[in-house]
Amino acid sequence: MVLAAVNTLPPGLTEEEAEEIRSELVKVEEEISTLRQVLLAKEKHSAELKRKLGLSPLNELKQNLTKGWQDVQTSNAYKKTQETLSVAGQKTTAAFSTMGTALSRKLGDMRNSPTFKSFEDKVGNMKYKVVGARGNGEAVQSPTDTNPVQDNAPF
Repeated sequence: MVLAAVNTLPPGLTEEEAEEIRSELVKVEEEISTLRQVLLAKEKHSAELKRKLGLSPLNELKQNLTKGWQDVQTSNAYKKTQETLSVAGQKTTAAFSTMGTALSRKLGDMRNSPTFKSFEDKVGNMKYKVVGARGNGEAVQSPTDTNPVQDNAPF
Protein backbone atom coordinates (compact mmCIF):
# COMPACT_ATOMS: atom_id res chain seq x y z
CA MET A 1 0.00 0.00 0.00
CA VAL A 2 1.45 3.37 -1.05
CA LEU A 3 0.52 6.38 0.98
CA ALA A 4 0.07 9.54 -0.99
CA ALA A 5 1.55 12.67 0.51
CA VAL A 6 -1.32 14.77 1.65
CA ASN A 7 -0.57 18.45 1.25
CA THR A 8 -2.96 20.30 3.50
CA LEU A 9 -3.27 24.02 3.11
CA PRO A 10 -4.20 26.38 5.89
CA PRO A 11 -7.82 27.48 5.68
CA GLY A 12 -8.41 30.38 3.30
CA LEU A 13 -5.20 29.77 1.29
CA THR A 14 -5.36 28.61 -2.29
CA GLU A 15 -2.81 26.36 -3.96
CA GLU A 16 -1.55 29.27 -6.05
CA GLU A 17 -1.03 31.48 -2.96
CA ALA A 18 0.78 28.67 -1.17
CA GLU A 19 3.08 28.16 -4.18
CA GLU A 20 3.81 31.89 -4.28
CA ILE A 21 4.65 31.88 -0.55
CA ARG A 22 6.92 28.84 -0.98
CA SER A 23 8.72 30.57 -3.81
CA GLU A 24 9.21 33.70 -1.71
CA LEU A 25 10.46 31.57 1.22
CA VAL A 26 13.10 29.96 -1.02
CA LYS A 27 14.27 33.41 -2.19
CA VAL A 28 14.49 34.73 1.41
CA GLU A 29 16.46 31.67 2.54
CA GLU A 30 18.87 32.15 -0.38
CA GLU A 31 19.31 35.81 0.59
CA ILE A 32 20.00 34.79 4.19
CA SER A 33 22.63 32.33 2.98
CA THR A 34 24.23 35.01 0.79
CA LEU A 35 24.22 37.51 3.65
CA ARG A 36 25.88 34.95 5.93
CA GLN A 37 28.64 34.46 3.37
CA VAL A 38 29.10 38.22 2.99
CA LEU A 39 29.18 38.66 6.77
CA LEU A 40 31.77 35.91 7.14
CA ALA A 41 33.95 37.57 4.48
CA LYS A 42 33.59 40.96 6.23
CA GLU A 43 34.51 39.42 9.60
CA LYS A 44 37.64 37.84 8.06
CA HIS A 45 38.58 41.17 6.49
CA SER A 46 38.02 42.97 9.81
CA ALA A 47 40.20 40.43 11.65
CA GLU A 48 42.95 40.91 9.06
CA LEU A 49 42.83 44.70 9.42
CA LYS A 50 42.96 44.42 13.22
CA ARG A 51 45.92 42.05 12.96
CA LYS A 52 47.75 44.56 10.76
CA LEU A 53 47.06 47.28 13.35
CA GLY A 54 48.34 45.04 16.15
CA LEU A 55 44.95 44.73 17.82
CA SER A 56 44.46 41.35 19.39
CA PRO A 57 41.22 39.92 20.73
CA LEU A 58 42.74 40.17 24.22
CA ASN A 59 43.45 43.89 23.76
CA GLU A 60 39.89 44.42 22.52
CA LEU A 61 38.54 42.58 25.54
CA LYS A 62 40.65 44.73 27.87
CA GLN A 63 39.43 47.89 26.15
CA ASN A 64 35.81 46.72 26.35
CA LEU A 65 36.15 45.86 30.05
CA THR A 66 37.81 49.20 30.81
CA LYS A 67 35.09 51.09 28.96
CA GLY A 68 32.39 49.04 30.66
CA TRP A 69 33.88 49.69 34.11
CA GLN A 70 34.09 53.41 33.38
CA ASP A 71 30.44 53.35 32.30
CA VAL A 72 29.47 51.59 35.52
CA GLN A 73 31.40 54.08 37.66
CA THR A 74 29.72 57.03 36.02
CA SER A 75 26.23 55.56 36.36
CA ASN A 76 23.83 57.07 38.87
CA ALA A 77 23.14 53.69 40.48
CA TYR A 78 26.86 53.16 41.17
CA LYS A 79 27.29 56.65 42.59
CA LYS A 80 24.26 56.26 44.88
CA THR A 81 25.45 52.83 46.04
CA GLN A 82 28.94 54.18 46.69
CA GLU A 83 27.55 57.09 48.73
CA THR A 84 25.25 54.80 50.70
CA LEU A 85 28.07 52.37 51.49
CA SER A 86 30.35 55.24 52.50
CA VAL A 87 27.75 56.61 54.92
CA ALA A 88 27.08 53.10 56.25
CA GLY A 89 30.80 52.58 56.82
CA GLN A 90 31.11 55.85 58.70
CA LYS A 91 28.11 54.99 60.88
CA THR A 92 29.48 51.50 61.53
CA THR A 93 32.86 52.92 62.52
CA ALA A 94 31.19 55.37 64.89
CA ALA A 95 29.03 52.61 66.37
CA PHE A 96 32.03 50.33 66.98
CA SER A 97 33.96 53.20 68.51
CA THR A 98 31.08 54.03 70.86
CA MET A 99 30.61 50.36 71.68
CA GLY A 100 34.34 49.95 72.41
CA THR A 101 34.35 52.97 74.70
CA ALA A 102 31.26 51.75 76.54
CA LEU A 103 32.67 48.24 76.88
CA SER A 104 35.98 49.58 78.17
CA ARG A 105 34.17 51.74 80.71
CA LYS A 106 31.98 48.82 81.84
CA LEU A 107 34.99 46.53 82.24
CA GLY A 108 36.73 49.23 84.27
CA ASP A 109 33.64 49.65 86.44
CA MET A 110 33.39 45.89 86.86
CA ARG A 111 37.05 45.60 87.86
CA ASN A 112 36.54 48.26 90.53
CA SER A 113 33.37 46.62 91.83
CA PRO A 114 33.36 44.99 95.28
CA THR A 115 32.44 41.61 93.75
CA PHE A 116 35.45 41.62 91.45
CA LYS A 117 37.75 42.83 94.24
CA SER A 118 36.52 39.99 96.42
CA PHE A 119 37.11 37.49 93.61
CA GLU A 120 40.56 38.98 92.95
CA ASP A 121 41.46 38.66 96.62
CA LYS A 122 40.35 35.02 96.69
CA VAL A 123 42.42 34.20 93.61
CA GLY A 124 45.37 36.06 95.12
CA ASN A 125 45.03 34.12 98.40
CA MET A 126 44.91 30.87 96.47
CA LYS A 127 48.06 31.85 94.58
CA TYR A 128 49.75 32.81 97.83
CA LYS A 129 48.90 29.42 99.28
CA VAL A 130 50.16 27.56 96.21
CA VAL A 131 53.34 29.57 95.57
CA GLY A 132 54.05 30.43 99.20
CA ALA A 133 57.15 32.26 100.36
CA ARG A 134 59.92 32.08 97.84
CA GLY A 135 63.32 30.95 98.83
CA ASN A 136 65.21 32.97 96.24
CA GLY A 137 65.18 36.25 98.14
CA GLU A 138 62.15 37.79 96.48
CA ALA A 139 59.80 39.69 98.65
CA VAL A 140 56.64 37.86 99.50
CA GLN A 141 53.52 39.93 99.09
CA SER A 142 50.15 39.47 100.69
CA PRO A 143 47.29 39.47 98.21
CA THR A 144 45.65 42.30 100.10
CA ASP A 145 48.66 44.66 99.78
CA THR A 146 47.88 47.80 97.81
CA ASN A 147 51.34 48.14 96.21
CA PRO A 148 51.80 45.25 93.78
CA VAL A 149 55.19 43.61 93.40
CA GLN A 150 56.25 42.43 89.98
CA ASP A 151 56.32 38.65 89.92
CA ASN A 152 57.28 36.18 87.26
CA ALA A 153 54.87 33.41 88.18
CA PRO A 154 53.59 31.34 85.25
CA PHE A 155 49.96 32.36 85.95
